[in-house]
Amino acid sequence: MNTTDGASGVHTDPAALQELSDLATAEPAEIGPDGAVAGYRAARTLRLGVELRRQLRRRRTQLVLAFVAVLPFILVLAFEIGQASPNRRSGGFVDLATASAPNFVVLALFVSGTFLLPMIVALFFGDTIASESSWSSLKYLLAIPVPRHRLLRQKAVVSGLLSIGALVLLPLMSLLVGVIFYGSGDAISPTGDAIAFGDSLLALLLSIGYIVIQLAWVAGLGLLLSVSTEAPLGAVGGTVLVAILSQILDQITALGDLRNYLPTHYSFAWIDLISTDIDWNNLVRGVLSALVYATVFLLLAGRRFARKDITS
Repeated sequence: MNTTDGASGVHTDPAALQELSDLATAEPAEIGPDGAVAGYRAARTLRLGVELRRQLRRRRTQLVLAFVAVLPFILVLAFEIGQASPNRRSGGFVDLATASAPNFVVLALFVSGTFLLPMIVALFFGDTIASESSWSSLKYLLAIPVPRHRLLRQKAVVSGLLSIGALVLLPLMSLLVGVIFYGSGDAISPTGDAIAFGDSLLALLLSIGYIVIQLAWVAGLGLLLSVSTEAPLGAVGGTVLVAILSQILDQITALGDLRNYLPTHYSFAWIDLISTDIDWNNLVRGVLSALVYATVFLLLAGRRFARKDITS
C-alpha cells in the first residue's frame, strides 16, 4: 500500500523503504589492515604487462624501435656509396668498420653513443609521466586508485624495459648485418690488436651492459623532469640538452679534473673492452658515476611526485 506526503506529493512504499534499509545495513564495509576497503589490492592496479602493451602500441615506441633496426642498413649503405679505407686492418673506428661484423657493431655503438642512445632513453623516461599529464589522464589513473609510488615505479620499469630493448636491438641488428656484409672475422682495435670472434662477442656483451648502466643517469634525470612538468617535449628536450651540455663541457680541457665529475665523462669507457689489455679503472669509475647520479635523480623524482598536486 502506498502512502502520500500531502505537502510534497511524493508517493512512498514503506515495504520498499524497509527493503533498501535492510540492504544498506547488510552491505559489508570491512577495512583491510592497510586501511583500504576489503578486496582492494594495490598490486592488481596498473600491472606491468598492461602498461608495457600500452606503451608498445604507441607510435613513438614503434618508430624508435623501427629506426634502431634500420640504422645498421643505413650505415652499410653509407659505406657502399662512399669509399671505405683501403687498409681495413688499421685506422680509427670508422676505417675499421668494414673489417668484420664485431667492428661494425663497435662503429654503430660509437656513432650513436653521443646523441641517439641518450635521446632514446630520455624519450622513454621523459615522456612517461608528462604525457599522462598532457592527456589529462594522470588524475584518472590515480583515482582508480593506483598508489603514486606504484604508478611511478611501474612507469619507470616499463620505460627501462623499452630503453634496454632499444639499446640491445641496435647491436644485435648491427651484428646480423655485419655478418651478412662483412663476415664473422676477428675484431681489430685501433691499436692493431686482433680479438677472436668469440672473445669479441663477450667484449661486446660487456660493452652493452656498461652502456645500459652508464645511461642510467639519463633515465633518472628524464623521470625527474617528467614528474616536474606537464610538457613531454620539455622533459625529453631538457634531458637531451643536459647530456649535450655535459659533453660540451667535457671537451674543455681547462676544466681539468672537474671534468671527471661530469655524467658523460666516462660515456665511451666501454671502448677499452675492445682490446687485449683492458683498463678497468675508467669502467669502474663510469659505473659508479652513473649509479650515483641515477640514484639522486630517482630519489628526487619520487619525492617530487609524492608531493605534487595533480591537476590534469
